Amino acid sequence: MTHTTTRTRFRQAAQRRRVRRSLAAATAVVLTALAAAPAVAASESRPVRPAQQGTARGELLGVTPVADLSRAEVAAFLKGAGIDPATVRHGVRGYRITYRTVTPQGAPTTATGLLVLPEGGERRLDLVADTHGTMVHRDYAPSVAEDFGLYAPYLHAAAGRAVAAPDYLGLGKGPGLHPYMDTASSVSASLDMLRASRTAARELGRPLTGDVYGTGFSQGGQVAMALGRELARGADRHFRLRALAPVAGPYDLRGAEIPALLDGRVNDISGVFYMSYFLTAQNRLHPFYDDPAEVFRQPYAGYVEELFDTRHTEEDIVTQLPGSVKELLTDGFYERLRHPDGGLLAAIEAQDGTCDWKPAVPVRLHSASGDTDVAIANSVDCAADLARHGVKAPVIDHGKADHNGSFKQAGPQIVRWFDALARR
Repeated sequence: MTHTTTRTRFRQAAQRRRVRRSLAAATAVVLTALAAAPAVAASESRPVRPAQQGTARGELLGVTPVADLSRAEVAAFLKGAGIDPATVRHGVRGYRITYRTVTPQGAPTTATGLLVLPEGGERRLDLVADTHGTMVHRDYAPSVAEDFGLYAPYLHAAAGRAVAAPDYLGLGKGPGLHPYMDTASSVSASLDMLRASRTAARELGRPLTGDVYGTGFSQGGQVAMALGRELARGADRHFRLRALAPVAGPYDLRGAEIPALLDGRVNDISGVFYMSYFLTAQNRLHPFYDDPAEVFRQPYAGYVEELFDTRHTEEDIVTQLPGSVKELLTDGFYERLRHPDGGLLAAIEAQDGTCDWKPAVPVRLHSASGDTDVAIANSVDCAADLARHGVKAPVIDHGKADHNGSFKQAGPQIVRWFDALARR
C-alpha cells in the first residue's frame, strides 16, 4: 500500500465516530477518535518465525508496519479525543512487533506490542515504556487498536521519543487468555517488550539510548511502578530508568480499591466489570473457587467466565451482568471480600506493594478526586509507601476529571515533564 493510499484511507476513517461504553462515567458515552492508519502491505512486513523452546526472552520474531501519520494527522487524532496536541512535534510510524516471553507459570510463549517511532528528530532515541489500562477484547490492545490504546503511544512518540507499548499476554495477537491484573506476568511481558523494541529500533535505523521513562494508565499505572522497580534492580543492563509518571493506578487493592468498591466510591457498573474480570482471571492463578456458583449468583455463575474470553467487548459484558457488585456476588463471597483469605488473599496480595520500594529517580503520581473507577486513595497510599522509603512523590490531582479524563489531562503534562528531565 502506498503512503498516499494510507493517508487517504486515514482521512476517510477519520470521519467515523466509534461509540464505546466509558466505564469511567458508568454510562454510555461517545469517544471521538480517528481510526489508526491501516497496516502497510504484508510484503513489507518481517515474517514471524515459529517459536522454539529455549530461546531468549525478548527475542524479536516479527515486525509489521501498522501506521504512518504526519504531524498534522497526529495532532488531529489527539485533539479529536480531547487531548491537548501542543507537544506534537513529529509525525509517527507504528510497528506491531512479535516477541518471545513467558506465561505466568514460566513456560515459553509469544506476545505482541506496539513500537512507535517519531519521524525526524534525533537518530538515537530515549524510550518511553507505556503500559495500558484494563482491556477486555484483544483488539483493544495497542498494536491493533483504533482509539484509546493509541493515545499515549502517539502522544509520546510525537514529542520525539520511541514508545514501547506492550499488549500484555493474551491480548493483541498473542495466544491464550489474558491473566488480568497479574502484575508479575504483565511486568515480564513488558520487560521483554523493551528488549524486543531495542532490537527492532536498531534494525529500523533508530537505535535506543538506553534511557527509559515509565508511564502507564489504570492497570498500566500499577504495572509501570512494578516495571520501574525491576529496571531499578538491574533487570536488564541495557536500560536505565530515568523517571516514573503513572496515572490512576490501583496500587492498593486491599487497603484502597476494594474498600472503595464496597462503600460506593467506585461506581456500580465499573465495580461489576472489574470485579468479575479480576475474580475469573485470578482464580486460574490463585484458585479460590471450584464452581463459579460459589462466588457468583445465578444466572451469572453459568456464563460469567465465558464473557472474558478476549472476544467479548465491554458493551457485551456489562449488558449481561447485573447493576451492582452486591447483585453479582453471593452473600458469603461478598462478605469474604471484606476479610479475604486463602487463594483470594493471595491473589490480592500478589498485586499490592508495587510502591513499596525506593526509586532513585523522580516520581509523579497522577490521579483525580473525581475518578470513580480507581479511587484517588490508591495514589495517596502509593505516595505514603514511597515516603516511608524517603522518596517524595507528589500526587497530582486532576480534580473532577473521570477515569479516562485523568489520563487525557495528565498525558501532555507528563510529556512536558519528561522533556524537562531529558534536558538536565
